[in-house]
Amino acid sequence: MIIPEWKQVLKHAWSVRLALLAGFFSGVEGVLPLFTDKFPRGIFALLSMFFGMGSAVARLILQKKMRNNGNDD
Repeated sequence: MIIPEWKQVLKHAWSVRLALLAGFFSGVEGVLPLFTDKFPRGIFALLSMFFGMGSAVARLILQKKMRNNGNDD
């Protein structure tokens, strides 16, 4: 079940932003080698891991806009 304030979470939650970046870099890691070999091996996997771990940490940090229901824009 989706939470009632899902739009607010998508707009303000750093955990969501970092998780999306992790997914992006994971996709790049799989596709980019098909087109070029100019990037060091594993760099995008490392970035994906970094942002994935960051999203887990960000999920635990209190975010002012989330606490105040985003009314302080």
